[in-house]
Amino acid sequence: MKEDERQTRSYLMRLFERHGFNPRSDLGQNFLIDLNIIEYVVEQGHIQPTDIVLEVGTGTGGMTTFMAQKARHVISVEYDRNMHTLASEATQKYDNITLLNCDALKNKNRLNPVVLEEIDQQLKANPGSHLKLVANLPYNVATPIISNLVASDLPWNRMVVTIQYELGLKMSCKPATSNYGALSVWLQSQCFVKLLKKVGPTVFWPRPKVDSAIVQLTPNPPLKQKIEDRVFFQDFLRRVFQHRRKLMRSTLVGMYSKQLSKTEVDALLEAHGYEREKTRAEELTVSEMIELANAFQEQITRNANI
Repeated sequence: MKEDERQTRSYLMRLFERHGFNPRSDLGQNFLIDLNIIEYVVEQGHIQPTDIVLEVGTGTGGMTTFMAQKARHVISVEYDRNMHTLASEATQKYDNITLLNCDALKNKNRLNPVVLEEIDQQLKANPGSHLKLVANLPYNVATPIISNLVASDLPWNRMVVTIQYELGLKMSCKPATSNYGALSVWLQSQCFVKLLKKVGPTVFWPRPKVDSAIVQLTPNPPLKQKIEDRVFFQDFLRRVFQHRRKLMRSTLVGMYSKQLSKTEVDALLEAHGYEREKTRAEELTVSEMIELANAFQEQITRNANI
C-alpha cells in the first residue's frame, strides 16, 4: 500500500476535519486503521489480475486503491455521499475502479439492480474472470449482502469480509449451539465458512463497542447441488428456525397447514428417522436440513399436482 493511501487514524481525522465531515454512526461507519489488518484482508482475498472485486462500504477508498493494484477491476459501493466524494478523490488516478454512490441493496432480499448490472458488465467485458467480495462491511448490511450474494447465480468464488464477531459465530457455528440458526444452515449448505481472525475495537476509528471478525467464504458446489429448490429451502429455513426451541413437528404442521396434513408431516419425519416428540431444528445438521427440506418440497409439489 502506497504511503499516501494509508488509512491511519491521524490521516482520517485530518481528512474529515478538512472536509467538515464526521463519521456517521447510523450507517455503521467504522474505518479500518490498522494497516496490517487491511493488508491481511486483501491478502486473504487472493486477488488475481483477472478478478472482478466487489467492495461494499468504500469509505474513504483506502482499501479500494490497494485492491485496484491487484485486480482487473474493482466495483466499490458507497451509500454516503460524503464518503463517495472522498473516495472519488482518492481513486481518481485509477482507471480500473468503478465507484457507485447508492445502496448496495434493493431490499433485504435482493441486491441493487444497479450493482448487479455493473457486475454483469464487468464480467462480460472480462471473459474468464471471477467475482470476489472483499470488504470491511458495514455491520447493518453485512447479513443481507452475504446472504443475497450466495443466493444469486453470480460466479463468485471467494468472500473475505470484516463483520461483527457475533455474526461471524452465527455463520460458522455447528448444530446444537446457541448461535446455530437459519443463516448458519443457509450459508454452510452452499459454502465453506471459516472464521479467520477475531479483531478488537482498536483496529477501527471510531471504535465500535463490539469485537469484529474476518470471515472467509468459498463455494461448496457438491453440497449446494443437493438442494432441489433454493428458494423453497431458504424459506423453509427462515420459518423453521423462527421457533428454534419448539419441536419441529408442531412448527412444520403450522408452516404447511394448507399444503400437508398432520399425518403427512408425521410420515415425512418418521421416514427420515426423526422422532416427532423430541426433534428440534437446532439439532439437525446442514445435510439433514437439506434432505428434510427436499422431502417436504417434493411432497407439497406432489399434492399440488393431484
